[in-house]
Amino acid sequence: MLRIHNSLTRKKQDFASIEPGRVRMYVCGMTVYDYCHLGHARVLVVFDMVQRWLRASGYDVTYVRNITDIDDKIIRRAADNGEPIGALTERFIGYMREDAAALGVQPPDHEPRATEYIEPMLAMIGQLEKNGLAYLAPDGDVNYAVRRFPGYGRLSGKSLDELRAGERVEVSADKQDPLDFVLWKHAKEGEPAWTSPYGDGRPGWHIECSAMSTELLGNHFDIHGGGEDLQFPHHENEIAQSEGAHGNGFVNYWMHNGFVRIDDEKMSKSLGNFFTIREILARYDAEVVRFFILRAHYRSPLNYSDQHLDEARSALARLYTALKGTPRNALPIDWNTPQAARFRAAMDDDFNTPEAMAVLFELANEANRTSSAASTGLLRALGGVLGLLGRDAEEFLRAGLPHDWSPERIEQMIAARAAAKKARNFGEADRIRDELASAGIVLEDGPQGTTWRRG
Repeated sequence: MLRIHNSLTRKKQDFASIEPGRVRMYVCGMTVYDYCHLGHARVLVVFDMVQRWLRASGYDVTYVRNITDIDDKIIRRAADNGEPIGALTERFIGYMREDAAALGVQPPDHEPRATEYIEPMLAMIGQLEKNGLAYLAPDGDVNYAVRRFPGYGRLSGKSLDELRAGERVEVSADKQDPLDFVLWKHAKEGEPAWTSPYGDGRPGWHIECSAMSTELLGNHFDIHGGGEDLQFPHHENEIAQSEGAHGNGFVNYWMHNGFVRIDDEKMSKSLGNFFTIREILARYDAEVVRFFILRAHYRSPLNYSDQHLDEARSALARLYTALKGTPRNALPIDWNTPQAARFRAAMDDDFNTPEAMAVLFELANEANRTSSAASTGLLRALGGVLGLLGRDAEEFLRAGLPHDWSPERIEQMIAARAAAKKARNFGEADRIRDELASAGIVLEDGPQGTTWRRG
């Protein structure tokens, strides 16, 4: 039985889909005005892992991950660049998809863009107005009346008074209550706008996800996910909008992945410790980055450092070393084997990837001891469930050479070392090994000769 930690109830719960055998899942995606950063990478990889496990468990999954392609930041960046908004967003959507593919992230079933769903947003705003939960403010914005919605604050676990006490920004005098949030923004000169019953304008951020998820998954669906930073106010506001409009439950299970930290400090541009996916992939193999992300439980903080990435590369290399000389194709998984059963139990326990990976290392150790085809076949198959271990082992182990090294140069040095050993010039043999080691190249001597891999 799959159990999921539900952010709404703050505890693990047995998972029961609304429709037997089918799961409908929505995850908040990217606002496309810049390159994706490490925090985005975690969202992409974590919920890719979730949908993979749901499918491996036999569910028919409909996975939606949206794109926000209209937003204050997008408008400002396009103006700064002197380019049309559509050109800006299209370019960064392409970059996002390239980054996701590099990290082994499978495309979602639907990838809706906010600008394609203006009519459903306006329809939902109209229903909220009809239900007495939205009002047209003097400045032309349409706002949500938070205090009229019973239960606001359930997801964040805070009362309205606590949320009000936490206000740090100056609140518009046009709002009936400081906690009210905008559903429709009145048009400003030089900004894109759509025609609406409330005058020309554009949608607020929160209404986008409520409308897109409802259109694609229905008024009531199984799982809604995103980063921990979205729990309040974005997801809290989604609940208020969707339940306020439709009068029924919105989402059964809320999932949030933990924050990313850089050398034990919160990642932020102001601290200068902000890394894009592309910057990281210029230095580390993409599968190493995916492995690093999944090595931590999705709800725990993820601490990024070069040391941790180096450790992840070495750990992944141990798994690939056990797969040397084995076929790339993954065999069907016999879930009754002890290792597969432990893997399943770990993944069914709130997607506990650290425990699942421990099973992979057990299988690697067993394969190294016994050269068992069953062990290596199961290792590759279970790794594949996590989107790992799908490459040729030799290709991975030799990937990422320093720019001034080549396989030919390494093979020449291995031959020179062999000649030195044959001449009993062990000092020269050791010197060659040390030179290779200083470049991160590990030699492995065996009955069939010497092979090499990246350290």
